[in-house]
Amino acid sequence: MRLRLRPRDDSYYEMFADSANNLVTGARLLTELISEDADREAVGERMRACEHAGDERTHAIMRRLNGKSATPFDREDIYRLASSLDDVMDSMDAAVDLIGLYRLERLPKGIIAQVEVLERAAELTAEAMPRLRTMDDLARYWIEINQLENQADQIYRRLLAHLFSGEYDALTVMKLKDVVEELETAADAFEHVANTVESIVVKKS
Repeated sequence: MRLRLRPRDDSYYEMFADSANNLVTGARLLTELISEDADREAVGERMRACEHAGDERTHAIMRRLNGKSATPFDREDIYRLASSLDDVMDSMDAAVDLIGLYRLERLPKGIIAQVEVLERAAELTAEAMPRLRTMDDLARYWIEINQLENQADQIYRRLLAHLFSGEYDALTVMKLKDVVEELETAADAFEHVANTVESIVVKKS
């Protein structure tokens, strides 16, 4: 009897690329938010729209994953990759929201460094997603992301030390710490994306 194979659904590649490109938009909005004379309310609205767009992309991947078409790699890895990309956006959106809600006018310079790391990680991730189709030249991507995450950890620790140096009152410390922790969580989520990509490549090799 001749076996009938299910057609492989390659639309995931484009969907992951779209999700990663949306992270670049989110990271650039973060950069805009912390710049001088930024219209924080307007940036906040654009970030919320960006986060909603990210949710829609994630839900689309999950709906497709529940179908019967064959996937280009393990369903578990597709789920992990989509979830990790979504986690990055959620944390960046939360940081923007907190800065607005807390009415934080003056931000430590270390936060600028955190955001610069996130923007670079977003760019690397967006460049890497299309290469999932061929699995070519992805090792450099996850190595660079891991290096960026180590850099983010160092910035985070220095920021915490600065926040507790006595320069800020206790309430401001609590507000700034919430923002700093969301940005650190976003950096961690970028590493989870890279680790998932590495796992996919290893399984395919």
